Amino acid sequence: MSTQPKLAVWKFASCDGCQLSLLDCEDEILAVSDAVQIANFAEATRHVEPGPYDLSLVEGSITTPHDAERIREVRAQSRHLITIGACATAGGIQALRNYRDVSEMASVVYASPQYIDTLATSTPVSDHVKVDFELRGCPINKHQLLEVILAFLHRRKPVVSSESVCVECKLRGNICVMTAHGTPCLGPVTHAGCGAICPAYNRGCYGCFGPKETPNTAALAAQWKTLGASSGEILRAFRSFNGYADAFREESLKHE
Repeated sequence: MSTQPKLAVWKFASCDGCQLSLLDCEDEILAVSDAVQIANFAEATRHVEPGPYDLSLVEGSITTPHDAERIREVRAQSRHLITIGACATAGGIQALRNYRDVSEMASVVYASPQYIDTLATSTPVSDHVKVDFELRGCPINKHQLLEVILAFLHRRKPVVSSESVCVECKLRGNICVMTAHGTPCLGPVTHAGCGAICPAYNRGCYGCFGPKETPNTAALAAQWKTLGASSGEILRAFRSFNGYADAFREESLKHE
């Protein structure tokens, strides 16, 4: 019997992109597999070892009554539980449903809506169970994920930057798209992790990594207005991948 810590990866409502980020680690995942037993990971293998698990990685939001019941079961058999990606940490793009009447939408989309068993909202895992760490991103940064896994294996705090995308722009040598071109950009209020990909190509940040710590969204929205952005454009910008994260949701409501 293996004495290695057991790692499990779970999927809820999501696109699988964050799980693919783990598989994309390639050589690094071989090193991880030497340190842990990958006991439950449907994206990678059909073999399943029974719990309990030392570390569970959870991708996806909670959108159905079955999801809500299953996440409690996952939590019960997990020593540590880490949520990965925008869906698991903020409800994901599917949380746009939270601003509409889900029953009405189901009646429009489905020929037999009475067979649809869903919750009225799409919510992060932390709304339902205790979460030990949240790793943001759409998708997550694979290097940050490896750092978090290693940190929990060695019982230390993960070293994940809490800076904004603006810091990554400076480190990359990017010219600020808002200052130089008047392009609206969520970088000042967005958590670092992407390497400032969009600003590097003269595009504004879309907020894929969610709100940074203590983001000044009101000041950014006011600056956007001086650039000519309408209230509707600001609302839509804050309601994307991480639109149901507290800071982004609260700012978007100001522009309805």
